Amino acid sequence: MALKKKPVTGMKDILPKEMEIRNYVMNMIRETYGKFGFTAIETPCVEHIENLSSKQGGENEKLIFKILKRGEKLKLDTAECEADLVDSGLRYDLTVPLSRYYSNNASQLPAPFKALQMGNVWRADRPQRGRFRQFMQCDIDILGESTYLAEIELVMATTTLLGKLDFHNFTIRINDRKILKAMAQYSGFPEESFDTVFIILDKMDKIGLEGVAEELEKEGFSKESIDTYLGMFKEITSDIEGVRYCKEKLRDVLDPKVAEDLETIITAVDSVKNADFKISFDPTLVRGMSYYTGPIFEIAMDEFGGSVGGGGRYDEMIGKFTGQNTSACGFSIGFERIVMLLLERGYEIPTSAAKKAYLIEKNMPADKLLPILKQAEEERKNGVQVNISIMKKNKKFQKEQMTAEGYTEFVEFFNK
Repeated sequence: MALKKKPVTGMKDILPKEMEIRNYVMNMIRETYGKFGFTAIETPCVEHIENLSSKQGGENEKLIFKILKRGEKLKLDTAECEADLVDSGLRYDLTVPLSRYYSNNASQLPAPFKALQMGNVWRADRPQRGRFRQFMQCDIDILGESTYLAEIELVMATTTLLGKLDFHNFTIRINDRKILKAMAQYSGFPEESFDTVFIILDKMDKIGLEGVAEELEKEGFSKESIDTYLGMFKEITSDIEGVRYCKEKLRDVLDPKVAEDLETIITAVDSVKNADFKISFDPTLVRGMSYYTGPIFEIAMDEFGGSVGGGGRYDEMIGKFTGQNTSACGFSIGFERIVMLLLERGYEIPTSAAKKAYLIEKNMPADKLLPILKQAEEERKNGVQVNISIMKKNKKFQKEQMTAEGYTEFVEFFNK
């Protein structure tokens, strides 16, 4: 059987130019988030199948790469169902592993705990532009902080990072799951049907108000409920006034503190932001994960045409492990999409060290090679990146290749 050169579908080889950008972005993430007090941690890429299939990961639970039991535990001849064959899987996000991590190590961690995670995750998804089956995620989470300070810090840290990476005119869309539920309740939808309503609402940006109305009708909901529900979206604005409208309109079904806290988050971020973006109240924002319990947010970028990050509050997930709920809130940036956008715009790393190439004539004797090596080492000590290569016959093509890699100066050494 012939060996295959191409990577597995949905995965990719990373060439040096992209790797340079990726490393730069990762270093910028560590530096920026570190200034906000986030501490780097790491969790295993393999997670217990029970944790991955706990009905907290939404649609992602249908995309798990599952791992067969090994050795004597794998009994193919007597297996009656999947559970007899599978005991673990590759993580599809970093939030579920973080919740397990915190549950297992909380006694050794500060409170509140501000965690930074970067690592690959896997989803058996349909590959497309900016979407792979193996991809890097970057999450920041604050565990043990119940106030809106967590949301403010997460949004500020994330937008500061994007500003440093030269992104402009993006939008932070923000909503609250409690407002979502209050609007559905006020409109008369049965509570057991809320998830169905939200799944349809999540299509608003693609099918519009009329499309949402049609799909709700197909589900058998009453015209009165649909008209009341969609009528509110026509009235709600995308600013503080929109939040205040919800507070007043939904006063019989919504704790006023929910709207007040959301208003504080929006006002605080808008007042102290140090990047070029706007924060916008969006009552149609749903976020697919069922574990969200409060404020939710996404990053919208026109140049991508969709979301390049998101997150929210998930105060009940850790309690699934410990039996006691712990306040938790997180924000994940779409690392792969950010890198893709930087590459597409020809982004140049602003702080790159000088790159110099030493081209050495073939068969250079050892006594003449040694001073060249020492010279290169001195330049490296002074911050110059020096690449030593044997001179090729087609020296012009060799220099063109190295110029494409960012080398700006060439020094040639001959055996004379």
